[in-house]
Amino acid sequence: MQKIIISIHGYKFRIKFDLDFGNDDLLLYISQRSSQLKRLQLVNCYGISYDCLIEAIKNLPLLEELHLYYIYIIPETIASIGRSCPLLKSFTLNSHRSKHVVCDLEALAIAENMPGLVHLQLFGNTMTNEGLNAILEGCPNLESLDLRRCFNVLLCGDLGKLCSERIKDLKLPHDSIDDYKFRDTEIISDEASDDDYVSGFSDMDMVSDYEDYLSREVSMILKTGFGIN
Repeated sequence: MQKIIISIHGYKFRIKFDLDFGNDDLLLYISQRSSQLKRLQLVNCYGISYDCLIEAIKNLPLLEELHLYYIYIIPETIASIGRSCPLLKSFTLNSHRSKHVVCDLEALAIAENMPGLVHLQLFGNTMTNEGLNAILEGCPNLESLDLRRCFNVLLCGDLGKLCSERIKDLKLPHDSIDDYKFRDTEIISDEASDDDYVSGFSDMDMVSDYEDYLSREVSMILKTGFGIN
């Protein structure tokens, strides 16, 4: 049975939702009572809509870290996140993508709306050199950049030199993914289809039971005096 993890560590204000945890109402419920939250991680939360994520993030103006793994998102959502979280320093947007898809819109949204980023992971993104160059220009404080499986990026010539000079911790498109913590869920084949994506729970009654349980548990956690409003 898969597990859902929610963790709040003292005054660091961290919440982590893992493995097909997904309910718009519950995410909004938590965000409305967690205005001091500084770190949020969502993994395989396919049940959370674009609109809900935008509304929830608006309630978290102090957010410094946002890590999104295998969650549906569009460029407009990224732009809204950047505008709502001026203190954002670390952003992860990882997904299952085929190298045959080419699109710079997510990269451009990051470049235009997240100027304070220091750490950025774009595992499996479809951006090209144009998107990467925009990020380097729009995020001048960037120190670490993970481009693994970003197969449309060709780090050669001036762009490759710029990355090497600017970025202290740089992971290249073809670098090893052995240390990637969600490696078991990563689709390696370029022929992967939507049917291959990891979806987690298949029994909706089970999901509902978990969400009922989590609603009660989260309500108790948020009332225990961790400094979360």
